[in-house]
Formats: sequence, C-alpha cells, structure tokens
Amino acid sequence: MATKSKGQGTVVALAQSLGAGVTKHLANVTNVTLEGSSYTPAQITTKLQQVVSLTTDVDAAKAATKAKLAARTAAMPALRTFISALVSYVKAGYGNQPDVLADFGIKPPKPRTPATVQAKAAASAKREATRAARNTMGSKQKKAVRGDVVGITVTPVTAPKPTEAAASASPSAGTASPVATTLTAPKAT
Repeated sequence: MATKSKGQGTVVALAQSLGAGVTKHLANVTNVTLEGSSYTPAQITTKLQQVVSLTTDVDAAKAATKAKLAARTAAMPALRTFISALVSYVKAGYGNQPDVLADFGIKPPKPRTPATVQAKAAASAKREATRAARNTMGSKQKKAVRGDVVGITVTPVTAPKPTEAAASASPSAGTASPVATTLTAPKAT
C-alpha cells in the first residue's frame, strides 16, 4: 500500500484525490478488480468517501470533546466550592445522625481513640532517636551553637623593590605583587 507512513490528513487528501480521479477517468469502466474483489466505480467512490467522512466525524467529535472539557475545567472550581458548602451544611445539620449522613453519601467521622501511655512513650523515644540521628535542633538550640576559630596566622609576604638597574635590564619582566597574605586555619573537628 502506498500510504503506509502517511498521517490521517494525508490519507484523507489522498482519498479525496482518488475519488475525483475515479469519477473523472473510471466512470465508464464497469468493474475494477482490487485485492481479489470486483468493485464498480460507484462502490470505489463510496469507500473513499467513507474514509473522508469517518475522519471528519472523528475530528468533529474531538473538537466537541475539547469544548466540553474546557467548559468543565472552567465550571468545576465553582461547583466544587458549592459541593463543599453543601457537605458542610449537611454535616452541621445532621452530624450526629449517621444514617442520614449515609443517605447523602457522607461517611460519619470515625471516633478518635486516644493513644495509650505505651504508644506515647514509644513515639517520644522514636522522635528523640530520630532527632539525635539527624542532629536536628530547635531554633533556640541553633542559636546556642557558636564556632570557635583558633590558630589563624596572617603572614605578610613582601617582595623586594626592583632596582632601577634591574628594571632597565629586563623591560619585559613582570611586576610582583607587593603584598600577599596567607591564611591557615586548623581543621574543624
């Protein structure tokens, strides 16, 4: 088939061109044999028109779906707010009647069971272990941390001034930096 790698638009254009060619040049032919079957020019034109109409119908459906999706996207925030307000109203009015809430499709809130003393102790121990492992500190603990820097030595490095004789002897010689500083700090442990 000559249209293996062609897109839908190209196939539709080809079908339209083939239909026009069949109408123009094969109108007087009684039968055309294709793939072992015999077709009249009218049957060929009908099949080619089917390709065009199927593609056109799909494109129209896509456009309609796109329009409906855009309308839904625009309307849903306001509708969700409305639904949330209605749910709040129903919960406020019938919050202590689980059967009525079920009629509205709202699950009643589950009663909260307080944690046992053992569970609280285990959670506290786990929290402290995690903080110690991650070296997590609170804001007051962070303020208490101060760094101590000891052992810094500043050593000035001076180069002797070039003499006029040395400067005139080598005009391409570069100038040295008059002062260089070296800072050494001990490694933090």
